[in-house]
Amino acid sequence: MSIKRRKFNNQRKEDLRKKFRINERIRVPEIRLVGDNLDEVSEVAGYKVTPDIYNTKLALHWANELEKDLVEISPKAIPPVCKIIDYSKFIYQQKKKQKELKDNTAKTVVKEIRFGPNTDDHDFNFKLNHAKKFLEDGNKVKAYVFFKGRTIIFKDRGELLLLKFIKELGDLGVVENLPKLEGKKMTVIISPKKKKKK
Repeated sequence: MSIKRRKFNNQRKEDLRKKFRINERIRVPEIRLVGDNLDEVSEVAGYKVTPDIYNTKLALHWANELEKDLVEISPKAIPPVCKIIDYSKFIYQQKKKQKELKDNTAKTVVKEIRFGPNTDDHDFNFKLNHAKKFLEDGNKVKAYVFFKGRTIIFKDRGELLLLKFIKELGDLGVVENLPKLEGKKMTVIISPKKKKKK
């Protein structure tokens, strides 16, 4: 892992740690204690501890007895809501949740298809079928005509080819931009149509 990457990961860990106040950093006199381990807390307290408001110092004492941390999970509540938990495990779970959320975010893949200004029908249809498959799979298609050397004089031909390509994919895709010449490339981008929910 690179130093830059390690720094970034450590920074994220630090940001997550700053997000929650723990132990002595909880400076309010009272907190609302919740959690699914209150039976464990009751054992060290010597009486039945239920989700309720408690003195912060007392809750801290229980956390120390259990070799755990008092963690503020809802700082804006009055009084703040806390749990007695293993803070390292808690941070690990939070990171895991963030990663899952990130992984579940759909990643858009852009597939490129290259034409020449003199592409014949057979080659055009072959590439068109590829584009159809890409769009059906939910990928974007970036199609471009590459003008090599003096073939730039055929830019009208390239534009017609891309317009024909767009028309053929009309049922599957939506055009993001019309053919546009940038340097030696004339490009269009086609996004897959959103499938209607049945």
